[in-house]
Amino acid sequence: MHVLFIVLNDVDSLDDILSGFVREGISGATILDSQGMGSAIVNNDNRNVPLFSTLRMLLSDSHPYSKTIFTVLENEKMVDKAVAVVQEVADGISSTGVGFMFTVPIGKVYQMKSED
Repeated sequence: MHVLFIVLNDVDSLDDILSGFVREGISGATILDSQGMGSAIVNNDNRNVPLFSTLRMLLSDSHPYSKTIFTVLENEKMVDKAVAVVQEVADGISSTGVGFMFTVPIGKVYQMKSED
């Protein structure tokens, strides 16, 4: 088993990715609102720190917020399907810095059950 993490800077692509997951039989994912360090620096009030003001000028056009999607996938075949969906959506985007993704192997998964 693997978990695929996708940091999606182009948040307008979220629905296309989720639709592609459903089409490929990927039935679950968790989506978190996220912000990169550069964006946090740019949007923070650190005007007294010279390095931050320089970064603010360089990063002012960056994506301010992103979505982090993660999904647990049973095998490499499902990982390949999920990655193909994301790459297909990303190929249709003309801007740079769409995001990135990576996988992490899972040792164990524990179901949590509520007691009635």
